[in-house]
Amino acid sequence: MRSLDRHRDAGAYALGVLDEADRFRFEDHLGQCPGCVARVGGFGSATAALALYARATPPAVETVADAGPVLLDKLVSGMERVRRGGRRRWLCAMAAAVVLAVVGPGVAVLGGGSGDGAVRLDARDARTGVSASVTASGHEWGTALGIEVRDARGPRVCELVAVGKDGSRQTVTSWTVRAHDTAATTTQSAVALRPQEIARFEVRTVDGTRLVAIPMR
Repeated sequence: MRSLDRHRDAGAYALGVLDEADRFRFEDHLGQCPGCVARVGGFGSATAALALYARATPPAVETVADAGPVLLDKLVSGMERVRRGGRRRWLCAMAAAVVLAVVGPGVAVLGGGSGDGAVRLDARDARTGVSASVTASGHEWGTALGIEVRDARGPRVCELVAVGKDGSRQTVTSWTVRAHDTAATTTQSAVALRPQEIARFEVRTVDGTRLVAIPMR
């Protein structure tokens, strides 16, 4: 898959469908483009859904079908149009569209299992001045998350990481903090870990500096 516009490769990169040469070029671009870092992080819900589907599919069943470059290009373009219409609607549409495009129609991935009672977690780090609230709701497929972060020390690119009790780490989503912006950054996402498997959440910069830790209870 090739594109003259590196920005448009963010979705394909997140889904792991770029060839080796394009992946190398995009990773070089990614180190200089906070916007693309945020775009790649925004595909966390969809990649988690696909990972859960692969985990739940019996070995004898083919987990995915090949998606050609035309279909993938249409998918990424469509997600960009929906994203401009609203972050919440974008995440829902993105997860559904990726599953249908890559897995195929007629396959239910997340199912309709009812969620556990939502838990709100709050934390503030006095050293960094960053505060965060995470609302976690357990489901059969993992944990749905509502996220609110206040950070007035931009510009920088940050990410939310879920840390499992087994020491595993999953990046949930990422975003760009603008300079002197006191408004809260709010978004919704999901992680494949269930609530009882999560030890804590961490807001970190993309270079690995921890800004605040939010223990799971």
